[in-house]
Amino acid sequence: MPTQSHYDVVIIGAGVVGSMIARELSRYRLAVAVVDKESDVGAGSSSSNSAIIHSGHDPYPGTAKARLNVRGNALWRTVAEELDVPLRSTGALVVAREGQESALEELLHRAHANGVTDAAILEADEVRAREPRIRPDTVGALWTPSAMVVDPFQGVLGPAENAAANGVAFLFEHEFTGALIERGRVAGIDTGNGPIRAQWVVNAAGVFADDVMHLFGVHPEFAITARRGEYFVFDPTRFTVDNVIFPMPDELGKGILVTTTTHGNSIIGPNSEEVDDKEDQSVTEAGMLQILAGAQRLVPSVSASDLIAAFAGLRATGNYKPDGRHRDFLIERSDEVPGLINVAGIESPGYASSPAIAELVVKLLAEGGLSLEEKESWDGRRARPARFAALSHEERAARVAEDPAYGRIVCRCENVTEAEIVEAIHRPIPARTYDAIKRRTWLGTGRCQGGFDYPRTMEILSRELGIPMEEVTKKGPGSEFLYRRTKEAV
Repeated sequence: MPTQSHYDVVIIGAGVVGSMIARELSRYRLAVAVVDKESDVGAGSSSSNSAIIHSGHDPYPGTAKARLNVRGNALWRTVAEELDVPLRSTGALVVAREGQESALEELLHRAHANGVTDAAILEADEVRAREPRIRPDTVGALWTPSAMVVDPFQGVLGPAENAAANGVAFLFEHEFTGALIERGRVAGIDTGNGPIRAQWVVNAAGVFADDVMHLFGVHPEFAITARRGEYFVFDPTRFTVDNVIFPMPDELGKGILVTTTTHGNSIIGPNSEEVDDKEDQSVTEAGMLQILAGAQRLVPSVSASDLIAAFAGLRATGNYKPDGRHRDFLIERSDEVPGLINVAGIESPGYASSPAIAELVVKLLAEGGLSLEEKESWDGRRARPARFAALSHEERAARVAEDPAYGRIVCRCENVTEAEIVEAIHRPIPARTYDAIKRRTWLGTGRCQGGFDYPRTMEILSRELGIPMEEVTKKGPGSEFLYRRTKEAV
């Protein structure tokens, strides 16, 4: 859909929640836009997390978190199949040590109260049979077989590309700067690129959702604290686990875990640290030591010598406690400013809940008077490009015969080819930065962490986007790789 000046619905935020909402709305005869201040979808918390589709055992019973987590878990199996998103059914272990047996029983009761009826307690020998690396003094674990791991990048890109293919406009580098309100009702938003008029605004702005609310003049008491969580990634040839392994939860959350991924790596983390800067995704030596110690309390063989990468994500921890005790998602159709939908405080299990949150938002819009006429032409399926590294020798040969660019390896660690990069640049949501290419192709994630592929990838981006090399960026304006030429090309 081309950019226009007026929409039925504008969604602020192109993370997993905003993208899932966009996909749901793309079913209907509506003009919908998604705006984001970054240069790509999933550039914030949605691509910097544990990548787990939680079963729903942990949220307090009766909360929106509990209800939407369980519903979201069920929906993800269908959504992943329709959108070709990598998803692995791993189950999860919440491991108990001596003295934690009663807490384990309480966690089982909570799981059953939330509707996670297949949750069960395993004895120590059953836990070790599932995960031989587990610490030897483990006395048992809560086993939740419905837990899964997802490719967190494709989990955002899939619904976003599908929404775009069905007519939703994605407007990147459009930072929300103010609310447009006329006669007490939403009339649109202001952005750094000018105003966008709309009948409805959906605030799915992650850690900035409270700021959006306040500019609309609602919920001055609501505040989001950014909690930074650091993660560390292992070389899959040196260390792997086959499970999602949690410690017993505490007041800060689910704790430091050890988990597998859809890509074959294992990761450890996160810690939990409140930060004042809502864009502070730095990693620290202190964080690494804290996380290593926590991970070793689950799996003693975890070693810093096997780490190849680190990253950090920010959790949008809101202060909304409808029962006075337990933090919860704040999802509402505003009574104070008609036309505003708030989706705020979406911390864990927000990723797992995202398809169910999208369902709820569409319901709120319909109940608020938005006309939903289904499109006969809507196509809910999306296919991601095949990874060259995953093809058979015969399939690779056929690709190279069809397009010689498949024979030019740009990333040696992950066997990513020039053809894959070119396709990513020209998909429905174009990859216009190095990090966007990385999220789509897995380029730069191996042991050399991009040391080999950077120059060639920059050349391809320059050529395909028709921009000078000096304008190629890592993650958008302000992250340019090159300043100027030092000599003319020969």
